[in-house]
Amino acid sequence: MDSREAFIALNLIEGVGPVRARSLLEHFGDAPKILAASKHELTRVRNIGDDTAEKIHDWEKSIDLAGELKRITDYGCHVLIQSDENYPASLREIYDPPLCLYVKGELTAKDKNCVALVGSRMTTHYGIETARKLAYQLAYTGVTVVSGGARGIDTAAHQGALSGKGRTIAVLGTGINLVFPTENAELFDRIASNGAVITQFPFNRPADKQSFPIRNRIVAGMTLGTVVVEANLSSGALITANFATEYGRQIFAVPGRINQFVSNEMVNSLCFQWFWGFQTERHPNRRRRTARRKARPLSCQSGTMTLERFKGLGRAFHPSSVFDRIDWLNAVNGQRFGAGTQWRCGFVSVIIGPCP
Repeated sequence: MDSREAFIALNLIEGVGPVRARSLLEHFGDAPKILAASKHELTRVRNIGDDTAEKIHDWEKSIDLAGELKRITDYGCHVLIQSDENYPASLREIYDPPLCLYVKGELTAKDKNCVALVGSRMTTHYGIETARKLAYQLAYTGVTVVSGGARGIDTAAHQGALSGKGRTIAVLGTGINLVFPTENAELFDRIASNGAVITQFPFNRPADKQSFPIRNRIVAGMTLGTVVVEANLSSGALITANFATEYGRQIFAVPGRINQFVSNEMVNSLCFQWFWGFQTERHPNRRRRTARRKARPLSCQSGTMTLERFKGLGRAFHPSSVFDRIDWLNAVNGQRFGAGTQWRCGFVSVIIGPCP
């Protein structure tokens, strides 16, 4: 058994994720040695209890490695492990990189420069058109567009990148042989021909509430930045942007139309909660929970933002800690934002365009 087959087997074992696998690798040095170890040796590893050790030791009884390898060959995909050259370099840097990636299509050196476009499944016409235009322009200039292959913003982002004759990557929350949503089957085939469809999940793994957050960390981890096109408070784009913040990647947000509540909610309640939350942790005189409750999100559309409004929103915080971290690019007291510029607040950049 080689290392690739051993990593595929570890990925199939329930309860063995990237963090525990790292502990095992640090102890044994090689994946095949992990599968050949005794139960007593396994329990000596940090974070490995008796139940997990038993599952690893008896892995041949619980998983069908030969069947999984045959499915990989028959489906026409391949598996990347972290030592492979084409494994995304940015993904290796996160706390819990996937043990292996199932890939239909190809990951290339061009995908080093990639940006995530994410948003809600329940979106507006404005959000769809904006996602397509942004993806088209990014792909046309050689930037790989990464998204989750879901309905709404994700689908529009992939379509826009393909229209720009560029590369796009769909990160799935299911096994690579399952199409979800079903109407995107043709789109996934086009993506595989002009980029890649990838997942960390083995064959026949259905989607559930846990699989999508796991998928979202890959989207954030393999990209240089995340653009939140349009999202409400219940959107999974919140999770992706939160992961991007933890990984030290840039976050961008597209301001919505001033007469559409969904778009405004994305900017007001989604993007700036990280900024205000970060500031409340550093507040010298208030508890975090109190400061969060008193914080009001910033309203920022294409238009005028005055310093007086900023001061009103910052009353619950220490003034110096708030304003020291505000980077004014094209915004001064009462001045309009210019089209095509960015306004940055804390960790979040807002992409400013002309009023629709």
